[in-house]
Amino acid sequence: MTALCVFCSSSEAIDQQHRALAADVGAALARRGWTLVSGGGAVSSMGAVARAARAGGARTVGVIPQVLVSAEVADHEADELVVTPDMRARKGLMDARSDAFLVLAGGIGTLEELLEAWVARTLGLHAKPVVVLDPAGVFGSLRRQVDELVAGGFVRPHARDALAWTTSVDEAFAVLERALAQAMPAEVPAAEEILEAEP
Repeated sequence: MTALCVFCSSSEAIDQQHRALAADVGAALARRGWTLVSGGGAVSSMGAVARAARAGGARTVGVIPQVLVSAEVADHEADELVVTPDMRARKGLMDARSDAFLVLAGGIGTLEELLEAWVARTLGLHAKPVVVLDPAGVFGSLRRQVDELVAGGFVRPHARDALAWTTSVDEAFAVLERALAQAMPAEVPAAEEILEAEP
């Protein structure tokens, strides 16, 4: 079963449209029978995606550091809530438990998570798709900044292209599904099939 890690905001100050988008992501994930891996918070976009995923029948896994259990109001409704000693352990576990990454609008914590997953992919440390879903253009300046870094020779074009930018839930999941299908190893024939094919 595919496990999708969703990075998103835990801020209650954001516009309602971002929480609504997160809920749409959770519902779309559930329709596909995927598992949600999230930052383990029950507030803002983080809570919205988890609640919508569970409402659709999806399994949810929350990973949260002890220091943020109160600050982000831990998602105790998660099917599995893992409390880690620190942020490094949190990100490492989220990475290990996921097959792909979807990034919604968020603050500097979300940016850090996006950049870490993106850099690791460009370095060949993993082959998991990394997709940004940003219909409101919150990360537009980041995208332009990276284009400028490419133009200046600081970033290779293949590194920029390792991240997919999307503007709708349908587009984001289509990109994820294509990338996951391409990353799947070729099906190995059963031993019986090999023997039957031998002359």
